[in-house]
Amino acid sequence: MSYFSLLTVNGLVIGLIYALTAAGLTLIFSVLRVVNFGHGALYMVGGYVSYYAIRYLGLPPIGGVIVAMAALFLFGILFEMLIMRPVYTDEVERKDEYAIIVTFGLTILLSNLAIVVFGPFSKSPPPFMAGTLILGPIILPYDRLIAALVAIALLCATTWFLARTTLGQALDAVSQNRESAAVIGINPRRMYTIAFGLGSALAGGAGALIAPIFALSPSMGDLPVVQAFIIIVIGGMGSVGGSIVGGILLGLAQSWGVGYLPDPNRALAYTQAFGAVLLVITLLFRPTGLFGRVHLRLE
Repeated sequence: MSYFSLLTVNGLVIGLIYALTAAGLTLIFSVLRVVNFGHGALYMVGGYVSYYAIRYLGLPPIGGVIVAMAALFLFGILFEMLIMRPVYTDEVERKDEYAIIVTFGLTILLSNLAIVVFGPFSKSPPPFMAGTLILGPIILPYDRLIAALVAIALLCATTWFLARTTLGQALDAVSQNRESAAVIGINPRRMYTIAFGLGSALAGGAGALIAPIFALSPSMGDLPVVQAFIIIVIGGMGSVGGSIVGGILLGLAQSWGVGYLPDPNRALAYTQAFGAVLLVITLLFRPTGLFGRVHLRLE
């Protein structure tokens, strides 16, 4: 039982970081109705922004997370205004293909730029707090605990913002039907900009939270974005709440799978396979995901 508790706690910690990454991707998809293939690159940039904010500005690690989210929010707004605008105008005919190309291009640009600017070698920011929490059978480093608590706070704040604020309800209205939202006075284009900025900020925050736990590298966003896609399909395309549940389920599935695999020497090599199994099982019983709803293509 103690071993199970340890695996569960570690799975929850990683699952919350997964959920934070996926929530930003889901928010962008829900409102803009495009898949941001550059989300992993934004996650990576958030980690580096936090690292350099801590190193050169003398901020504590939590301050680095805040700076990273603010910087990625501004970057997301600029990218949406300068690059993504043709997706919902008549400037391009193949809107879906354009969105795929420019977001893939964002990944290539930022990944190669990171190698040039930050270097190809790994970097490690200081931990949120030194030491380890020992609570009976549970052994958890404080940096992971703090990262999990901050992720919970950000996810709760995002959920509250979308459900309780006027701006959040406007974003939800546009995600359901942009024409109807425009009729009641909501500016869909402004909501697109805000949604992309918020989604980018969540990605940057996730990267900044994971930075003290794992080393930074220009390719660090490649795997998390794949996991984020798995999560939003499990939770339901367009459902932020579903992405939170999906992230936690994925973290638990991977932790339990690795912990109980009969061959411990190969357990870590099969980490991603457990996510694929969870995805297949979910789609067999819920083809739209746990909390999914039907979305129209952006025309």
